[in-house]
Amino acid sequence: MSAATTRSRTPDRLCAEAVDLARAAAEEAAAPGVVGEHAGAVSEGDRVVTHFFECKEMGYRGWRWAVTVARASRAKIVTLDEVVLLPGPDALLAPEWVPWSERLRPGDMGPGDLLPTDAEDLRLEPGFSGEDEPPPNSPVSDDMAELVEAEDAEVAGGVPANLPIAPSRGSIAAIAEELGLRRARVLSRYGLHTAADRWEEGFGAKTAMAQAAPASCVSCGFLVPIGGSLGQAFGVCANEFAPADGRVVSLTYGCGGHSEAAVMPKPPQPAPPRLDETRVDPFPLRPSPDSGSVPVEADAEAEADLGHS
Repeated sequence: MSAATTRSRTPDRLCAEAVDLARAAAEEAAAPGVVGEHAGAVSEGDRVVTHFFECKEMGYRGWRWAVTVARASRAKIVTLDEVVLLPGPDALLAPEWVPWSERLRPGDMGPGDLLPTDAEDLRLEPGFSGEDEPPPNSPVSDDMAELVEAEDAEVAGGVPANLPIAPSRGSIAAIAEELGLRRARVLSRYGLHTAADRWEEGFGAKTAMAQAAPASCVSCGFLVPIGGSLGQAFGVCANEFAPADGRVVSLTYGCGGHSEAAVMPKPPQPAPPRLDETRVDPFPLRPSPDSGSVPVEADAEAEADLGHS
């Protein structure tokens, strides 16, 4: 270890003793009454020392005023270098800044919001824009031109050479537009896979609803098929009582709203009342003497013993 390195770790005596100079500089830079007690000093190099003072300002818990002083070689006067507010070891800091593209979450967009898409977005790839159309002297172009002339002669009543504006019907660009392929960018293979993973996670076979379902969506009458390659594994739920109504669901997903989940039994119908109106049931006002379990004579003897008349 060199002597210069050893000297840089030991604070200069005059710079370390310049606490009053450092405090006056901090109080001049800060608001009145926010500079607290001296919190130590550290050597920044040869004859360069930074003094720390506690910060009492609201909202800056754990921050410190750092005042750096220095002294020229062989000089007896300490001068001010800089004053700055720095966070301490336990300072309250703002969270690390994250770009908006990484902070955005599904459902964050509202009415009127615009979401720009990066030109290098991996979820998209170039679609048909007409730039890859074959040159005029290629065989494909000649065959297509003959087809265009034949079709347009039927529709327009003449060949394109005799028309003021050459029709575009039959060209590659027109066919692409008719098929819905005339888009600047389309989903890439990566975009398809990420969408499939996201939909499978939300409404797939591993969800709790699908595990308890009586059957999967592939056999449900409320499933609306979708086109494209994703239609082999997904569809749209059209059951208004299902938890995934209007959502893209996996064919392996399921819920209790399956169209064939159960056949609802008919409610039981009580038997109609049957009244026999031709029969009369007698109801005597007084019971017959022999209807009871105790003979009449015993009752009369008991009453006589008790002195009843």
